[in-house]
Amino acid sequence: MNNNHMFIELLSEVDFLFEDFFLWLAGQYDAESGGFYYAKSSVSDVRFKPDIESTAQALNILIRNELLKDMPAVIQNKMIHFFQSKQIQQTGYFYDENEDMKKDEVMVHRAISYSAGALRKLNSKPLYPLPFQANSAPDYVKSPEAYMEKWESIDMSNSWRGCDLLANSCFYMLDMPETDREPYITKATQYLEKIQDPVTGLWGQGSLYVKISGTFKLHTFYSKLNIQMPNTDKIYKSILHCLRTEEAVDMCYIRNPINLLSYMNVQISIDELRDIIEISVQNMKRLKRKDGAFSRELERSPSAPNIAQIKHGKYYPNMPPPVHLSQGLLEGDMNASTQAVLIRLQLYQLCQLKAPRLNEQFPFYSYIS
Repeated sequence: MNNNHMFIELLSEVDFLFEDFFLWLAGQYDAESGGFYYAKSSVSDVRFKPDIESTAQALNILIRNELLKDMPAVIQNKMIHFFQSKQIQQTGYFYDENEDMKKDEVMVHRAISYSAGALRKLNSKPLYPLPFQANSAPDYVKSPEAYMEKWESIDMSNSWRGCDLLANSCFYMLDMPETDREPYITKATQYLEKIQDPVTGLWGQGSLYVKISGTFKLHTFYSKLNIQMPNTDKIYKSILHCLRTEEAVDMCYIRNPINLLSYMNVQISIDELRDIIEISVQNMKRLKRKDGAFSRELERSPSAPNIAQIKHGKYYPNMPPPVHLSQGLLEGDMNASTQAVLIRLQLYQLCQLKAPRLNEQFPFYSYIS
């Protein structure tokens, strides 16, 4: 069998998993706010509102399926207003209505990146200066030494959570003038090289999947700043070993290795690539739900995705309060579903094939107008 034919046959199994997916996505839209809900159980429950991360993730799904260009102006304007309305004028930060969000440093930083990024994709921008420009950024960004003191204080006993804290704080570096950020970047890269495991190429502690997930978080630092991640050959061997020997109980455990492989651009043999695809497809099938979408975990969709990563690793000190977005049922959720879309595209990319459009016959916007 021709290698292309073999990979197309394997990847067609992934495509089949997206039957009814866009109908589910349409059902998550809130026409009043212009945002998207996290899960089906969020829509009918007055405790939950459309949130920043779910709305940005839904936008990414639309973009990855070439639907942004067809977005009606009224929907685009509502979505722009959704993100802009979340920004605080005095500080430049973006917050959801749930007050507990402000207590999770990772969620605060992600909200800035998600909101500013979504507005840029929608050909708009924040209404007010972002935190660094508004002089409301944390004290640790005031000098490279203070930045490193902050990084060195981060507990790496759970690689996923620790690396998430490291990587998301890099937003402030990106917001600095280029000449100002250089000493920060130098110290940051030196520190990461010092704490990287020289055998596995991974960072921090925890299970293999937890450490790979932490390493995935750090790739955003390297990729956004156009820096070569060290020891990618060792990271690749760790990923391959993990995929072949560990159980993927979370959609992140499927997405994070594939995302790393796409970023690292390492040499992958035909047999290894076949294994990677087959394992990923089987893992995705276990997380496909009857509502048409995918859930983060095997047993349920976590109601508070900000603590899902923590429970898979060792206990993390000073755990933030859970930010509940749904009832936590066995259902699809936006977090897992946007990852599933990306996994599919990156599997095609690893095979050097163009992914066909999934939504060719589905009039998405007629369902949410």
